[in-house]
Amino acid sequence: MKQFFRFAPLVILVLSCTTTNPLQQLKNDVAFLASDDLEGRKTGTQSEIEAAKYIASRFDEIGLKPKGTEGYLQAFRFKPSKDPHTEALFSSTDQEGYITGLNVIGFQNNNAETTVVIGAHYDHLGYGGDGSLYRDSLPAIHNGADDNASGVATLLSLASNGNNLGRQNNYLFIAFSGEEMGLLGSNYFVKNSTIESASINFMINMDMVGRLNEENALAVYGVGTSPIFNQVLNANNSIFKLVLNESGIGPSDHTSFYLNDIPVLHFFTGQHEDYHKPSDDAETLNYEGMLSISDYLIKVINALDLNGKLAFRATKNESEETPRFTVGLGVVPDYLYDGEGMRIDGVSEGKIAQKVGLKKGDIVIELGTSKITTLMEYMKALSSYKIGDQTTVSIMRDGVSLNFEITF
Repeated sequence: MKQFFRFAPLVILVLSCTTTNPLQQLKNDVAFLASDDLEGRKTGTQSEIEAAKYIASRFDEIGLKPKGTEGYLQAFRFKPSKDPHTEALFSSTDQEGYITGLNVIGFQNNNAETTVVIGAHYDHLGYGGDGSLYRDSLPAIHNGADDNASGVATLLSLASNGNNLGRQNNYLFIAFSGEEMGLLGSNYFVKNSTIESASINFMINMDMVGRLNEENALAVYGVGTSPIFNQVLNANNSIFKLVLNESGIGPSDHTSFYLNDIPVLHFFTGQHEDYHKPSDDAETLNYEGMLSISDYLIKVINALDLNGKLAFRATKNESEETPRFTVGLGVVPDYLYDGEGMRIDGVSEGKIAQKVGLKKGDIVIELGTSKITTLMEYMKALSSYKIGDQTTVSIMRDGVSLNFEITF
């Protein structure tokens, strides 16, 4: 394991000094993690190792204590599964066909009985491959600025504000590896925790928090996993349009903790057209928005700090209720929209929506004979169609209703 700590000159050059202002520090952290030099931070690559070393160096600079199995690092070896419904296999030894991922773990010890886990994954897609939405035939670096250099930079911002956090909990800061391959790093950690598992009070996850929009819409998932969450989130909010979701199950690392009966909160600023594409670059992020999220999380954490060990509550698994469909319009839904209909947040090149003239900001209100008032109703309507079917889609655009004929 010691070979992971041979710091490259590139890492040393970009390490920030403690006098850097918080906004500039967010930019510095994203600039490094989402640089072409790190080649998309794919799990198991040398580039991901460089990212892990950078995060470990920042933890050390901030003053967090190492809490991995080898310094700040917790290595895990796994064999990826080609079946999305089958878990990856972990191994305690090096074996042919296995990949090594690295969680990076730092600890703020307040000598408290309980610990809050604050997490964000730092791995991404490398040059694309499975999970990429990039359609060009030539490989390209997927820098993952929003997904999820934004979450790691915000995690580092919170860690650097450790003196402003309440003292009734300890704080374990974890940058997870293997999230893009199936929440592997978080899954491994909860089964091989480097602290007493029973002492974990709750978990906060940040995944894609770099695109706060003009409406200041901030999605928070897991609100139903502890009875106190809803009250605390609203009472400490003065600037965000909160979009709250009760479920503790979702496509990010908080799920691993929820499935181990730990209350969770997952923060997310929404999907966009650059998701899982090479265009998810550092210059596209809203850094002032990230700083405001960091400030908000400090308030939330401190309010929860006064409430002892939080009660856990199981929630409905909404993913099990999601309709299955084989066709689509080729749009990115606006997951933060809470009005009637399904608002389009992005249009995929070459797909139905672009061909018929649908645009970002259009609100789908009817699909065939189905009225669309929510995203779930939109998905249910889609599930009734197959390739070759013809129908109409009705939208609202700037207050005007428009109809389009489409063929799936």
